[in-house]
Amino acid sequence: MTQRRVSISAVDLFCGAGGLTHGLSKAGIKVRIGVDIDPACQFPYTANNKAQFLLQSVSELSGEDLSQYYTAGSVRLLAGCAPCQTFSSYNQKASEEDDRWWLLRDFSRLVGEILPEIVTMENVVGLLDHKVFGEFESSLEGHGYEVMHQLVNCTDYGIPQHRTRLVLLASRLGPISLLPPKHLKKSQTSVWRAIGDMPELEAGGSDPDDPLHQSSALSPLNMKRMKASKQGGTWRDWPEELVAECHRKRSGKTYPGVYGRMTKLDPAPTITTQFYGFGNGRFGHPTQDRAISLREGALLQSFPRTYQFVPEGQPVRMKVIGRLIGNAVPVALGKAIGQSISAHVKAHQEGLELGRISPA
Repeated sequence: MTQRRVSISAVDLFCGAGGLTHGLSKAGIKVRIGVDIDPACQFPYTANNKAQFLLQSVSELSGEDLSQYYTAGSVRLLAGCAPCQTFSSYNQKASEEDDRWWLLRDFSRLVGEILPEIVTMENVVGLLDHKVFGEFESSLEGHGYEVMHQLVNCTDYGIPQHRTRLVLLASRLGPISLLPPKHLKKSQTSVWRAIGDMPELEAGGSDPDDPLHQSSALSPLNMKRMKASKQGGTWRDWPEELVAECHRKRSGKTYPGVYGRMTKLDPAPTITTQFYGFGNGRFGHPTQDRAISLREGALLQSFPRTYQFVPEGQPVRMKVIGRLIGNAVPVALGKAIGQSISAHVKAHQEGLELGRISPA
């Protein structure tokens, strides 16, 4: 007799445009609802995922509010990525008084109110340096969870960008871990494999067949800089007359990671919320004289090429879409997390069926 697979249903807090939800869904986990306070997330989330969207602050929700969305008899997963700007290395002004610290504490509060069988969180590495993360782990352990966290280099999981993230998994079923890349048959890939077949664009141009495949315009000066840039290089490769005044100063010489082209056969740099701007990092296209397009940024975040971010016929607001893409959990990382959770649940399936472990 074939053993029936135990189902997993999930709630995704701080869901954004749906990167984590999409990845979990690819791993066979049924995400029932995503929660976010940003109205720009609603269309991409619902258009690409078979899940509801709740436009509300997590701080205003109770465990009772969210418990109704779980499938009866399923293993319940509470997932989320609390907004990371507070903890990011790019943020030089974060303090203990920042309101966004409380979002992680609200996540912890909801875990205590729901007591789902499994919890996962993805966030920036800098969170490890703050006591709020220790508080989060201690709270989980106090509620009977086995907790693990590790730093993950996204390139190891087949994501074509250098992006190191903190992944936490916690389970009331027993010890849990993230499956290694080799187990999932993942290996490093490149910029060119992700975007090499995209239609050519000029700076400031867009693809009539895909409005998201559009790039920022370049000033005459920045076009000269673009043409003088080498793959994997920096502004230090330019003729002296093209170097910005701020970079000529002693302090500016310590910031080489701007105004550069990506390298075709290597992973991309970390995709930020401003990846569409040539001057915001090494976001120049490897071979074309422009910054990468919005669609190319999404592909480097491992979103499917067909992922919709704006309704058909509506204007593409580059700053808004750039933020959604840059802040997203890479879909392939979400899938690896989901596969790890599914394998963990399968390993405990006999105990669940015999009632030794009982989902609420």
